[in-house]
Formats: sequence, structure tokens, C-alpha cells
Amino acid sequence: MKKLITYQIDSFTKEKFKGNPAGIVVNADGLKDYEMQQIARELNNSETAFLFAPDNDDCDGVIRYFTPSIEVPICGHATIAAMYAKALEDNLDSCVLRMKTKVGILPFEIIKQNGDYQIVMTQGAFELSPTFDNKTTQKMLAALDLDYTDMDEKCPIQIASTGHSKVMIGIKSRAKLNALSPKYNDLADLSKLIHCNGYFVFTFDSDSEDILTYGRMFAPAIGINEDPVTGNANGPLGGYLVQNRIVDFKDDIFEFNGRQGEQIDRLGVIKVSVAIENDKPTLIQIKGDAVVVFRTEIEV
Repeated sequence: MKKLITYQIDSFTKEKFKGNPAGIVVNADGLKDYEMQQIARELNNSETAFLFAPDNDDCDGVIRYFTPSIEVPICGHATIAAMYAKALEDNLDSCVLRMKTKVGILPFEIIKQNGDYQIVMTQGAFELSPTFDNKTTQKMLAALDLDYTDMDEKCPIQIASTGHSKVMIGIKSRAKLNALSPKYNDLADLSKLIHCNGYFVFTFDSDSEDILTYGRMFAPAIGINEDPVTGNANGPLGGYLVQNRIVDFKDDIFEFNGRQGEQIDRLGVIKVSVAIENDKPTLIQIKGDAVVVFRTEIEV
């Protein structure tokens, strides 16, 4: 029998039961794919991350991510949680770990301050797809409980990605954002056609100078009707805002805070940083807090 050191951690918050929960197995070496899928299903978080020893000298470790139903290439909040768990388990000082993911080797920074940690995740290369045709747009808006009058006219509907793509949908009103009642089956069916599993609805309707955007993220095609606080939505949102010149930015950097999870009482905040060259995003990072809900051992 092997004892798996297992955490549940809430990311993008310092308050338990807020933010986005993730499972983490910090000593996953030897686990088979079906075992990881079983563990992810049992923990029943939107994602569970599994940490492995390095498989080559080009990285400091390997990380894989499973929802309760499938493996996904990358996950923002589970990365924050996994690096936080590793920092605690190994009592790390501030450092950068090069972790091998399904989207390549990415540097994740661990910042130690006053006995606690913050995590900075460098995301994958930014990609932005063309806008959708009218028929697809109409289907999407109907499935999201939106119509054209709700839309923020300066925000084209596009797929943005730093490794795990999301559709960016900008709307005018935070009240409308919180009132959305999507048709999840219709969204899942549409995902098969557009080859994108997540829909990130966001607004600039904020009552705080520190918060630029509020958002909600729906991904029923991978078994997640609503994800509380999504690193792989807020990061690409930063690239989308820069590339479309929707926001003002100075010189070579654009930074903002995105808040998510308000409607489902799992509020969290993600700090997004976008490095810019020639008015294009060249490097996207997200930064977040985390808090341990529990640590346990699973025998397999």
C-alpha cells in the first residue's frame, strides 16, 4: 500500500471555503492514469493536480491535472494550489520551479513572505482566434441567457488561450452577470462545434478601484457547470484586452485584478500581469494566495 499525501486547498483567497478549491496529491509517482481519474472523481473538485518527480533534467517536476471526468492540459487554480502545497510540504524558500505540463515546461514562482506563500504562474503562449459568425454567436448568447443588448460593444466574442482555451464574452452589467442562468446542455453541445470547453462572461461594471473585472466561467462540456475562480480565464482575458486595445496600458506592462465567484459565494481575486511588445501580449502571469482546508493521506 502507498500513502498519498493529499491536500485540499482554496486558491485565490486566504479565507477557507472561498476562492476555488483544488485537490493535490504531492507524491503521485507510480500512479496510473485510471487511479488519478478515480482520485479526482472521489475528491470531486473541479480539478485535482498530481505532482511527480522530474522525468528529465530539463524540469524540476511534472504536474498533471484531472477533472472528475477527464484529464485537462493545464489549470490555473490547481497550479496555485499545487505549488502552495509543495512549498508547505518541502518548507521551501522563495524559488522558481520549472514544471512540465501538457502545454510545455512552465516556470512557477514561489514567494515566501512572513512564513506564508504566494504563487506566480507563468502561463503558456497567448493565442486569439477570429470572431464567430452570426449563427454561432446567436446560439452562444441564447445558451448563456444573454442577448445583443447585454453585450459590451467594445468586446468582440473570441476564443483566447494560454493553454486551455476560453471564449471571452464581455457584457455591460454586473447585475446581469450575477443573474445569468445558462442552458448547460446547450453550452456543452456548442463546445463540440467550436472546440472550446469554457465560456468566460465578464464585465467592467465594478464598484472598486482595485478590481477591473468581474467574471463567471462555465464549462459544462468537461463536467464543470460553473468554475468559481479561473486562472485560465483571467490570464487569457488580460491578453485579449491588450491585443484588442480594449484597455489603456503604458509601455510594456498591463496589470489588473479580476474578481470571480461572487454569485456562488466563493469570492476570489486573481492578479494578472501581461508583458507587452509592439502592442502584443508576450508573457502572461497570474498571481494568487491560497489556504489549506485539509491535509490527509489516501492509501492505494
